Amino acid sequence: MALSSVFCPLLASKTPQPKSAPSFHLGTNGLRPPPKRTSWPFIPRSNRGRSIGIRCERRDDSFYMRRCVELARKATGCTSPNPMVGCVIVKDGEIVGEGFHPKAGQPHAEVFAVKDAGDLAENATAYVSLEPCNHYGRTPPCTEALICAKVKKVIIGMVDPNPIVASKGVERLRGSGIDVITGVEEMLCRKLNEAYIHRMVTGRPFVTLRYSLSFNGRVLNQLGPGAEESGGYYSKLLKEYDGVVISSNLFPKTFSLPTSHETGATQPLRIIIARGVNSLHLPALTTESAGKLVVLAEKTITVEPKLEDVKIVVLEQMSLSSILDYCAHQGLCSVLLDIREDNEVLKELLDDVLDEHLVQKVVMEVCPIWCRGEEAFLAFGRKSFRLRDLETRTENENVVVEGYIL
Repeated sequence: MALSSVFCPLLASKTPQPKSAPSFHLGTNGLRPPPKRTSWPFIPRSNRGRSIGIRCERRDDSFYMRRCVELARKATGCTSPNPMVGCVIVKDGEIVGEGFHPKAGQPHAEVFAVKDAGDLAENATAYVSLEPCNHYGRTPPCTEALICAKVKKVIIGMVDPNPIVASKGVERLRGSGIDVITGVEEMLCRKLNEAYIHRMVTGRPFVTLRYSLSFNGRVLNQLGPGAEESGGYYSKLLKEYDGVVISSNLFPKTFSLPTSHETGATQPLRIIIARGVNSLHLPALTTESAGKLVVLAEKTITVEPKLEDVKIVVLEQMSLSSILDYCAHQGLCSVLLDIREDNEVLKELLDDVLDEHLVQKVVMEVCPIWCRGEEAFLAFGRKSFRLRDLETRTENENVVVEGYIL
């Protein structure tokens, strides 16, 4: 039988297949060949000559850590200011318990996983995407849950940068006789909580700059088809971020506030920058949406309709730095800076973005639209810069590109 007949999925035909050119992966170290298989799957004689499915993925530490991250993402947009965390309990090569941190103030991932595993947690291995905490906050220490469950080994994706936690959880577990390994799939775990990490390290929110371009390079006032609907990239972005910054110049042309339509989404705090205006007329607001809206202005202004829940804050100096300081004081870990065609106010705030390292990420949407009229380019900053770790995807005929500022 030809070797090609044992690849997944298995081909029923015994006709030798032509050899294909080897594929390559583009990683941080350039082109590299895909990893080689270490063993071939066993095929029972009774199944030879028929199409069958074979699970090809090897269940190692990386496999279980990726499962932790997958579980953690179920709480996207719900845990801030806490990180997203997933935990898996494994015994004799089988997952016997799973859990994730669903919301700030609720039990952590380890507690749910241990409860799910029950007595099977004893002498098992616990995988957790972030170092278990060893302090009393709104919930008891996660380390105690693992110790009481009598797990024999804990494998951690990354050490918690929170100074209250950092390495103390690892030390507590090791002091209790539990074998601890750290740094498994660390980059994946760091990306999961990039906003939380940035806030812990710098004291400021993680900021993403977002804008849409026409196919001929013009900055658009609109988003691409389907972007704002449930499942659209913009709707999902709003679910992920604690706050979204927009300009008051938008409201003469739009009648709605940025809103995530994802199931169970917690709406971000809408931060409206009112610069160079004496009055502001907002779109129709519900009591719920009004409670998550702040107007930042340089002076006292009139805002209509008048609602007690809408906050008006006067900043002594209107700059991106002062805006982010306000966001930090409100406990925001992540902020989406939404640039539109008419957002000249926001463009002016971006001049010092590189010198002060105020923006960490860029999301650009290219729409299948060719615009006529005057050119509108997104130009800011005093110097050029490069982006790293670019990712591209197509959604509803729109191309979304994201990358990190070096």
